[in-house]
Amino acid sequence: MIVTTPDESRPAAAGYRQRRFVVPPGAVELLLIRHGESQRAYPDQPFPLLEGHSDPELAPTGREQAERVAARLAAGRIDAIYTSGLRRTEQTAAPLAHRLGLTPRVEPGLREVRLGIWEAGLFRKMVAENHSIAQRMWTEERWDVIPGAEPADEFAARIRAAIERLAADNPDQRLAVFVHGGVIGQILALASGSRRFAFLGADNGSISRLVVHDERWIVCGFNDTAHLDPALRMSPGAHPG
Repeated sequence: MIVTTPDESRPAAAGYRQRRFVVPPGAVELLLIRHGESQRAYPDQPFPLLEGHSDPELAPTGREQAERVAARLAAGRIDAIYTSGLRRTEQTAAPLAHRLGLTPRVEPGLREVRLGIWEAGLFRKMVAENHSIAQRMWTEERWDVIPGAEPADEFAARIRAAIERLAADNPDQRLAVFVHGGVIGQILALASGSRRFAFLGADNGSISRLVVHDERWIVCGFNDTAHLDPALRMSPGAHPG
């Protein structure tokens, strides 16, 4: 029988440090970037639509936010860039794609939630006026109280399927994924098992971080805006875009 002193029985005399999170082998790391601020909505100038989704361009402030995102992310590793295919995500991704020499890929499953009769910019007006349906939407945490809007379960299933495709196609990769406020909210709600609108409110140009490893979705960050000048930050807004 060998008798050891307490110090001798310890594997490391220096003790044990807290472990830092390490992305597991085979996982995909997703940097979820909300697009820059888009054009203002005017009742007499409806946004164009792409397959039922509002498709405005970036506002000048949004283009500046896109440049700041690029400056932040170009210094690190990015293996691929994805957009939803809507113009505001493509225009936000463009400066980073140019710096890195990457061609963005399109994942249409990550387009914003469809807002039915409130597309083309009408959503902003109805929310600003605190319409009764908008009040129901916030209370019930459902987009589909809007007539013709995408059913909640269908939206969640569409987003889950899109993330699973990215994970299957990009093991051990770090992706910059340019998407929308409602999409980020849905992804992180699925990952965390939270209320549907718990993560609604990502700022334009913000970065959230998700790691997907097999069936595990790990939330590693939400609404990082350190790269944005305070004068350009958007107040957190509980709305899609």
